[in-house]
Amino acid sequence: MVRKRKFPLVGDGGGVWSFIHIADAAEATVAAIERGRRGIYNVVDDDPAPVAEWLPSLARTLGAKKPMRVPRFVGRLFAGEAGVVMMTEARGASNAKAKRELAWQPTHPSWREGFAAPARGFAR
Repeated sequence: MVRKRKFPLVGDGGGVWSFIHIADAAEATVAAIERGRRGIYNVVDDDPAPVAEWLPSLARTLGAKKPMRVPRFVGRLFAGEAGVVMMTEARGASNAKAKRELAWQPTHPSWREGFAAPARGFAR
């Protein structure tokens, strides 16, 4: 969708998203099974980022054109209110509890490295 410019930047793109590499998610799951207590752990990287930062970066990494920017009301027509909130108001997550209680560290601490590695195979 990003390569085809069908994933627009909605509003100010101020929603903060957290990412995780699949290998880090698997390692955190094992750590939770082996060492975790009952409860919830946010298994995310160390670098939550606003959509306005990561979406254009992903497009560049994929060799795609810059994402279109649409106002909130247009985004609401295509993605609904929940989609608009994700793009403009989401706050990301902290992995501090998982790191502290599970003795876990993400091998890929930022979405920047995570985007770059697999995207090399998709670039034009």
